[in-house]
Amino acid sequence: MAKDDLEREAEALRAEIERHNRLYYLEAAPEISDREYDRLLDRLKEIEADHPELAVEDSPTRRVGGAPLAQFATVVHAVPMLSIDNTYNFDEVREWDARVRRGLNPGEPVRYVVELKVDGVAVSVRYEGGRFVLGATRGDGERGDDVSANLRTVREIPLTLKGEHPDVLEVRGEVYMTNAELVRLNEIRKAAGEKPFENPRNSTAGSLKLLDSRLCAQRRLRFVGHGLGEARGLGGSSFYEILMKLQALGLPVSPHLARYESIDEVIEHAREWETRRNTLDYQTDGLVVKVDDLSQRSRLGYTSKSPRWCIAFKYEAEQAVTKVVSITVQVGKTGKLTPVANLEPVRLAGTTVKRATLHNADEIRRKDVREGDTVVVQKAGEIIPQVVRVEKEARTGEEKEFEFPDRCPSCEAPVVRDPGEVDYRCSNKPSACSSQLERRLRQYAHRDSLDIEGLGDKLVDQLVKNGLVRSIPDLYRLDVPTLADLDRMGEKSAENLTAAIERSKTKTLDRLVNGLAIRHVGVRTSEVLADRFKALADLRSASLADLEAVPEVGAVVAASVHEFFQDPDHQRLLDELTELGVDPQPYQPAASTSTDLPFLGKTFVLTGTLPKRTRPEAEAIIKSLGGKVTGSVSKSTSYVLAGADPGSKLEKAKTLGVVVLDEAEFERLAGEA
Repeated sequence: MAKDDLEREAEALRAEIERHNRLYYLEAAPEISDREYDRLLDRLKEIEADHPELAVEDSPTRRVGGAPLAQFATVVHAVPMLSIDNTYNFDEVREWDARVRRGLNPGEPVRYVVELKVDGVAVSVRYEGGRFVLGATRGDGERGDDVSANLRTVREIPLTLKGEHPDVLEVRGEVYMTNAELVRLNEIRKAAGEKPFENPRNSTAGSLKLLDSRLCAQRRLRFVGHGLGEARGLGGSSFYEILMKLQALGLPVSPHLARYESIDEVIEHAREWETRRNTLDYQTDGLVVKVDDLSQRSRLGYTSKSPRWCIAFKYEAEQAVTKVVSITVQVGKTGKLTPVANLEPVRLAGTTVKRATLHNADEIRRKDVREGDTVVVQKAGEIIPQVVRVEKEARTGEEKEFEFPDRCPSCEAPVVRDPGEVDYRCSNKPSACSSQLERRLRQYAHRDSLDIEGLGDKLVDQLVKNGLVRSIPDLYRLDVPTLADLDRMGEKSAENLTAAIERSKTKTLDRLVNGLAIRHVGVRTSEVLADRFKALADLRSASLADLEAVPEVGAVVAASVHEFFQDPDHQRLLDELTELGVDPQPYQPAASTSTDLPFLGKTFVLTGTLPKRTRPEAEAIIKSLGGKVTGSVSKSTSYVLAGADPGSKLEKAKTLGVVVLDEAEFERLAGEA
């Protein structure tokens, strides 16, 4: 075929493929099957492969991803991406409406646009001359990461705008993952023996941080636009009209968009969606209410951190009633014993919950949770299922009190409880307790640690059960023939795994520290230690005083780290790792982004005495992860972190419905569990 004919065919294919993308993702009216779509894409790939000069930057073939990046570049936002004030209370929504009206002329009518608050990751997508040129994360609002390569793989984001377009257009929006896609990915990960993703938002955040956009393309992320950054030549005086323009340009906006003349209509809309939101195939935790008129927005202006013309209404944590079938105890990577309530399955916040943490023996006694009890459960921070209270009036007399074991459920070693600690621990060494060893190996292989791809939970269990791995160094003694003989393994999988284990030898120091499963040390503390001590030898020789002097490392954490590195068994383990070629490289701190800051926009109140940290140490962690700490509990408080003897702040939090965390929950939310 002549080159001119091929060029025309390629152009026609690109237009046809993008048309089918719009029909599928924006209009929910597909005209062809997935197989027919793939045939079109395969033909375009064939033409571009045979004639690279015919390939264009905005070709649909670019959505499959390209070569891995070394790192993300930093982007300075042309217009800052500010946070939004939020509330959980309709009275505060009315107060916000009153403030809006006071900021305008007396009697001036106000219209509000209401959008669902999709629980995803905020991004900015930039077009110049109608072509996609840049995609960035929110970051700190002023600067973010250039994730253009990953955003190109999101098929709802057009690479070329339709029709007449502005010279420059920055669309602010949310990248998210559907519940169905999370299920699909987790089925694949379970089959591969890998740990399932916890929830759609964390999966989305992790996907956008992948340096290999080909992997991101496999995640089938979605996008919805909800605002503007820099825009030249767009025009319009109404935000609702602008959203309609974005839709006409081929950009997705909320399919459940609404516009109202009064705040009462907005509140009624919010009440309607409180239960209806759980019918959606994606997570949403509230609504965003915005003044529609752009001139009114200009007059209302901004505070130092957020626009006055916008507020987010968030729903309280959903609760459900179910029964405790049994209580079991899990043994963690550090020997910690955690009781878990096994529940009659119940739908909660869009998912089926079968288990809930009971935290520790004291918590079971305090709430008086018994096997057979009827209980109220909710998700702390809409993530972690927990038992809120026991419905004692529903008891029949057949409920059984739970006796906390005095011996490890895994190895039968005596259970110990250190002075001042709330947790019981197995007294055995990790090498002699299979549960500890399995969880330590999983921690070592985790993507936040040494990131040993292919070393999933099921394979770890096999290695321990068959006696092939009795400690972490044994991983580096595995060979292809040994691995290939295991269930669901073959020579190719064994080769891939041994290659991944070999690559782990030169991961950075922070990853090794996190992988060692030191008590009280998680991702953030590992980074802090690696940044301060630079080399493993320096960290091993650090004195207790050296460790206590490190910012964000308190006395309890410092003592735990010092004890770990001075323990003769751990010293032998580290010596073995060194002899086997493990050589951690220096840690290079990266610029913070919104996905690194789980507490961004969250307000904490601290009360009581925490078991592991002083309150200033906890405050330092909260602030380092984007949150702020205040002295009093109000309706706008996100979390109350409560320790022993909490006082009146705890009671006020319960009265207002504020989520209360203990230190273990706080660590999980902070990524330090």
